[in-house]
Amino acid sequence: MSTGHADVVILGGGHNGLVCAFYLARAGLKVTVLERRAVVGGAAVTEEFHPGFRNSTASYTVSLLNPRIIAEMELARHGLRIVERRMANFLPLPDGRYLAAGEGRTEAEVAKFSVRDAERLSAYGERLERIAALLRDLVLQAPPNLGDGGWLAALPQMLDAAALGRRIAGLDQSGRRDLLDLFTKSAGDWLDGWFESDPVKALFGFDSVVGNYASPYTPGSAYVLLHHVFGEVNGKRGAWGHALGGMGAITQAMAKACAEQGVEIRLEAPVAQVLTEKGRVAGAVTERGEVVRARAVVSNLHPRLLFEQFVDPATVPPDFSERIRRYASGSGSFRMNVALSELPRFICLPEPGDHLTAGIIIAPSLAYMDRAYAQARLSGWSNEPIVEMLIPSTLDDSLAPPGQHVASLFCQHVAPQLPNGESWHKHRDTVADLMIETVDRYAPGFRTSVIGRLALAPSDLEARFGLVGGDIFHGRLTLDQLFSARPVLGHADYRMPVPGLYLCGSGAHPGGGVTGAPGHNAARSVLADLKPQRFRLRPLRA
Repeated sequence: MSTGHADVVILGGGHNGLVCAFYLARAGLKVTVLERRAVVGGAAVTEEFHPGFRNSTASYTVSLLNPRIIAEMELARHGLRIVERRMANFLPLPDGRYLAAGEGRTEAEVAKFSVRDAERLSAYGERLERIAALLRDLVLQAPPNLGDGGWLAALPQMLDAAALGRRIAGLDQSGRRDLLDLFTKSAGDWLDGWFESDPVKALFGFDSVVGNYASPYTPGSAYVLLHHVFGEVNGKRGAWGHALGGMGAITQAMAKACAEQGVEIRLEAPVAQVLTEKGRVAGAVTERGEVVRARAVVSNLHPRLLFEQFVDPATVPPDFSERIRRYASGSGSFRMNVALSELPRFICLPEPGDHLTAGIIIAPSLAYMDRAYAQARLSGWSNEPIVEMLIPSTLDDSLAPPGQHVASLFCQHVAPQLPNGESWHKHRDTVADLMIETVDRYAPGFRTSVIGRLALAPSDLEARFGLVGGDIFHGRLTLDQLFSARPVLGHADYRMPVPGLYLCGSGAHPGGGVTGAPGHNAARSVLADLKPQRFRLRPLRA
């Protein structure tokens, strides 16, 4: 066995691992990243899926990537360019009508269905943004950590909790009530209280089921809606866009930023175990038998993968192990990339236009989404699924040959595990055909325009990217797995129960999405603990 040395070993070269590596190396630490695949990026990668056609394989659109991280890593200098959609969202309807949303057009579009709803849009947006702004302020810091250790250890956490309390107290009574509603209610109940038109509620309610194996009427789904609106693109809050070159352009730029700071990134270096000695972390061992000794190990892996496969269970407190085993993870997502010979023509809007740059949502009502979830729970998938389609080649002609296009289909609902022990390998193509036929009902001819495809069922997302149960968030965004309780109460500060072991992936606060925030925050905890006086530390801006 060969032995190497680093100050910190990071398990997994996904975007959060790269962000964490950058900040640690910038502070002067020697950092080694061990990545299982032949490419960095985790679920944020661009790959060729059909000859001549490239696309983002898993994650597929940009908004939540934190602007401070973009600036501090100088990702634009390293080649990242994000372009906005020319229309935000497009909702085709079965009766031949449609609802379009975007800057300067949403109110008039909503008024086609309800003048009352159009009049309420401004107040709805203001009140949602008020709570989103509070979350935005909290994503780049650890939440109060409710752990053991007596009053002295608890004092900093009590001060953090008091500071958070002051922020919440800064809201007026209406704001505090909205905060409670958005963390506890269903999205359906929240939206029913605001609007009367089914298409309008569907337009906003779709965000509550993205990656969330639930009905929009499931309590807690309002938070998932909120989670998807606190991002921004190029300074525009709540906007979504595309990274030119696909989502891999983000992580390739991050890798360049890391290389500039001296980070060593080892590809095709799957980890076999986290090395522990005398009850604390001592490094990591790869499947080839290479040992990288280190003062700390930071994991970008799903929490259950980390503790069930790579950490000696004898070093982990039994109560923590039991709770990690019960950590809920499972998404209703079925992810597809398709190569197209031509652009789709929708019955309601057949000619090319800005709507083809939008998030195209096929789910005409909250009731439709509710039925999709109920049927998936019973049968494994819904015969009337929810599909969001994006056609990034309308904004980025590098992804497909001239005159042809690529589309991302993010499809729901399907069961993470099929009933009666059935295999996704057996049913993957059947469900992929169903998703294409669903789009074809709204855009006849779409099916015949598909010249190639890649379909990833939940089991494929787990095998390829380590997303347990196909969960794009590394664990459900429910109240018992958020903030101070993510992933387990007492370990919300990114420090795991084995001394020297940290979590920097989406299983830590603030959760999933391509944000970079867990990586940033975990780096702060590592630096606070290592206190490496021989290194030149540069403070991380809060």
